[in-house]
Amino acid sequence: MASTLFRTAPAARVVLRAASIKPGVASLASTSFTRGKATLPDLSYDYGALEPYISAKIMEIHHKGHHQVYVNGLNSALDSIDEAKASGNDKAAAAAAPLLNFHGGGHANHSLFWENLAPNNKGGGGEPEGSLKSAIDKDFGSFDTMKSQVNTALAGIQGSGWAWLVKDKTAGTLQVVTRMNQDPVIGNYIPLMGIDAWEHAYYLQYQNKKAEYFNAIWNVINWGTVAKRLEQA
Repeated sequence: MASTLFRTAPAARVVLRAASIKPGVASLASTSFTRGKATLPDLSYDYGALEPYISAKIMEIHHKGHHQVYVNGLNSALDSIDEAKASGNDKAAAAAAPLLNFHGGGHANHSLFWENLAPNNKGGGGEPEGSLKSAIDKDFGSFDTMKSQVNTALAGIQGSGWAWLVKDKTAGTLQVVTRMNQDPVIGNYIPLMGIDAWEHAYYLQYQNKKAEYFNAIWNVINWGTVAKRLEQA
């Protein structure tokens, strides 16, 4: 499964000025880069592989439905910016920036999210080991404390958003942060693990009992992937 933001076919030259994009969006669209169309990443497991914790129907709708919308929206936003810049219309390019942030963030967040998950027979669930466990114990005191902090952060999100386990590049420590809507984790933080708190991630199965979803998803967290991200960080 691809973990990059853009998975592509033939590339086209695109030049964007950071001044035309609101702060933070520049991480999703470089000031000068070659890109092709973003595409929906494949999953490394079947839609039903995470049951009973996440139903097959939720996974199918979430992946083929919601994530595909973000992919389509990202490509559309980039095309709009390309056209605006080609015609020298900086105002039109700036107007498309919020869509780039939303759909680009949605694509990036979900691409990481699918890799965060795995069925129990493929490494999902349990507790982290090795250097990841040591880092969690050092910065949170214990795995259970970290898990509790993430669940508390998730429960505190007003509306839609994400909770992330991140590494602070400056401090060198692990932290828990939240982001509203589809705002990506950028800047000083490196995302290691994210949990989707949007209703589309759980409502079909858990309805208004979202705390049950927050507890259940730990049974399918792929700690091997999280550990690799920490090593790369």
